[in-house]
Amino acid sequence: MSMEGFSLQAIVDLFRSAGHTHELHQSLLTLGMLIIVAKLAEGVFRRLRLNAIIAYAATGMFLGPVMEQTGIWWIESSLHLELVLALGVFIFFFLIGLDEVDISSFMSSLKGHYFLAAVLSVSVSLSISMLVTTDLVFDFGLKLNFTESLALAGVLSMTSLGIVAKVLTDGGYLKQPVGLQIFTVVIIAELIALLLIGFSIGEHAHQVSPVGILILLGKVAGFSVVTWVLSSRVLPPLVALLQRVIQVPQLSLGLLLGMLFLIVYGAEAVGLHGSLGALLFGASLSSLPYQVQREIIPGIRSVAEGFFVPLFFASAGLSFSFTFATLPLGAMAGLALIPLLGNFTGAFIGAYVSRLAVPYAVATGLMGKGVAEIALLLVMWNSGIIDEVVFSFLVLVMFCYILFMPAVINFAVGRASRRTDLPAQLDDIPLGIVRFALEDIKIDDILDRSQRHPASSVTVRDFTEQWIVPHQPHYVVADKEALVGIVSLEMLRYLPKDAWGKTQLDAVVRRETPLAYPDEQVEDVLQRMSESSLSVMPVVERDSEKFLGAVTSSDIIQLMTMETMGESRPPHRQVKTSTRSRQNH
Repeated sequence: MSMEGFSLQAIVDLFRSAGHTHELHQSLLTLGMLIIVAKLAEGVFRRLRLNAIIAYAATGMFLGPVMEQTGIWWIESSLHLELVLALGVFIFFFLIGLDEVDISSFMSSLKGHYFLAAVLSVSVSLSISMLVTTDLVFDFGLKLNFTESLALAGVLSMTSLGIVAKVLTDGGYLKQPVGLQIFTVVIIAELIALLLIGFSIGEHAHQVSPVGILILLGKVAGFSVVTWVLSSRVLPPLVALLQRVIQVPQLSLGLLLGMLFLIVYGAEAVGLHGSLGALLFGASLSSLPYQVQREIIPGIRSVAEGFFVPLFFASAGLSFSFTFATLPLGAMAGLALIPLLGNFTGAFIGAYVSRLAVPYAVATGLMGKGVAEIALLLVMWNSGIIDEVVFSFLVLVMFCYILFMPAVINFAVGRASRRTDLPAQLDDIPLGIVRFALEDIKIDDILDRSQRHPASSVTVRDFTEQWIVPHQPHYVVADKEALVGIVSLEMLRYLPKDAWGKTQLDAVVRRETPLAYPDEQVEDVLQRMSESSLSVMPVVERDSEKFLGAVTSSDIIQLMTMETMGESRPPHRQVKTSTRSRQNH
């Protein structure tokens, strides 16, 4: 199956040239067969506890190269089919950004040891993978230029959060320190790798001079800012306004899809790949309030998971060729094993240098891969970066990762989690990343109304001696049922110590402060805490603004790491954790 490449210009060309009735009929037949068989295969594969992506790709292989060999059936490429598959690329990467990437959390982790672990992991793994994608040490016959080698090395060295999150969730490890550390590093490392790959396969990626790289990085940064402003500040109020004025069914879904393709157009207009634009658009929408997401996301997710994603991965099967058997055994071994070794080595070094608990478990956890990698390989093949032989072999390698790595990760993390020298909880996880593992949990579920808080009449000296606890820089001040404000330890540095004994908190409190309400989703409050750079949030009643208590970032992280959920709470306060990352992506 031959395609011109997943780019906006290719789609425009398809629109101009697609008009033949026979091609249209053939495309409809092909699409119908692919989607029906793919969804039926998904049901069978799920019963065997296998990933749905394998079912979709196996459908493409069965209806493509396998059936073609028998002469019973073959898939005939058409312009209409290529158009649908090209749109599927952008929707799939939009979902990756929505489910697996949080730019604000990435920024908040820049100075932390999790960011250091992720950077070292990606850097070392990428360097080792480039031993395969370049001819510096041994020529594997890939014939790639520098940026193409960098892009393929990025694919081979990245980790798929969807695979890792499912393993951690199914095993209950996302509630434990080791699992939460793996989850955090994977989120950061995946974003670094995706950004690297995204501009490495862009239209102007061949500009590898220092000035060209700086210009490209500037484009990525500028495009990210514009995308974030449009999607998080302009789109939600615009949708709400239009829904009140014109009341069109599924208006929000239509606007979201339209905005997605405009963002893709903008990305390619500035020389970036459209998939990077879709990824950043989805990432910016991940910071929307929970209620807003519930209104606009289910529609596009249904369209994607029911139609575009199955077709997209089925196209990987259609593009598969048994010509990979012509690769020399040395090249096969190098492509399959060297990047795998690089993944483990890079992650182990990153975890060890960053002093994360149980480096071997973190390193093994970062070896989950296969889903996003197949999507990127398909984009690279259709862009002419890699040929059919290399594409087919690497897709087969990714299938093996999807099948076997979850068991390896489960064994390593399970063994590590049984150690008795691990911390009971973690206080240094970026708030936005914790938000990825919380769903349908309200503030009232974790609010301790019996907790005491310092009064405004307490002196600064008494406050520092009696109320300060580790890893908490902010404290709520309240006079019984009346909220006074928030005190920051950093602000106390500007108060002379000889004045601490006679200065009351009322004189140093910050009175204008964000508020939380009992019926709000935890992830919404986490977002506001992160945006306001606060570690605590006062909780009040909506109508009377009566002070009820406060929630801290450590409360929420403890919710993640409790061995038995709800063990210290009344039965009606028991809560659950889950992950946004779904099995399909």
